[in-house]
Amino acid sequence: MLERSTERLDIDLLVLPDTNLILIASVIEPLRGANRISGSELYRWHIFTPDGEAVPTTSHISIPAQGTFQTTASDRPLFVLASYNWRQSATAGLKMQLSQAARHRTMIAGIESGTWLLAEACLLDGLSATVHWEDYEDFALAYPQVSAVKDRFVIDGKRLTTSGSLPTVDLMLEIIRRRQSYSLALEVSRLFRYEQPSFHADEALSAGLRVDDPRVAHAVRLMEDNIEQPIVLARLARRVGISARHLQDLFQASIGAPPHIHYLALRLNAARRKVIETTASFADIAAATGFNSASAFARSYRASYSESPSETRRRLRRPVKLSEARP
Repeated sequence: MLERSTERLDIDLLVLPDTNLILIASVIEPLRGANRISGSELYRWHIFTPDGEAVPTTSHISIPAQGTFQTTASDRPLFVLASYNWRQSATAGLKMQLSQAARHRTMIAGIESGTWLLAEACLLDGLSATVHWEDYEDFALAYPQVSAVKDRFVIDGKRLTTSGSLPTVDLMLEIIRRRQSYSLALEVSRLFRYEQPSFHADEALSAGLRVDDPRVAHAVRLMEDNIEQPIVLARLARRVGISARHLQDLFQASIGAPPHIHYLALRLNAARRKVIETTASFADIAAATGFNSASAFARSYRASYSESPSETRRRLRRPVKLSEARP
């Protein structure tokens, strides 16, 4: 599931009663966004519940199910979603089903309180896992055989765990990054872009990513403002006021990618929008997004999107209305 692939990935979601609506959306919406932006069905999700009935959420909005969760020989990744009152669902029968599912599933994820269900089924023994910060101490005491960590999400072998709704979005973006590309993950993150200048004054939001370090945020803004004529790393670092090596380290710590990868993703995403939404020649698009030639642009484009600019244009080009430009 976490390796580079252009094949569609089907994911089973086991949604338990009293799950937050936003938690369910945190799993599904990044996948929906990846499908929409790529113009391909890269992901498909299937919702199951313990009894096959629509599951009530904490928002008093019921989520319809496609069936009853059953133990089968399916190798689809399984995401277990839970928020409140998870203990009511932790029956001996469900724990046995999860244990049996683990024999076949390529991956099993505990989403927020779903981590507790995996631990109850002994599926996290000897592994690292995270859980909602309010539950951390209780979880660590209850399951000493599990290495509890205070991370947003954890990937340990065939087990994934998250500590809340927004960290779940982070996990889904990481899955998209690994399966498709950093460029697509970055573009999906932009769908959820929001700014609250009156809050978190020490943070900055740029390119859809919340960046804690103002120097990284400054560098990203400079990148966004200089797509046509990219700034070399040494000059970029000087304008931020630090060394190139320090800037590289800050980028890696803040967004998990070096500056040149992030800069290339910004330029490729800008180019892709021009490929789809304009009739400009590929040479003009290459020049407008900082590539030395149309051939260099085409090589980078194919490496990121697994198809050529002309293939994208043939497959996706259509008139774009302003209303369609929104997520």
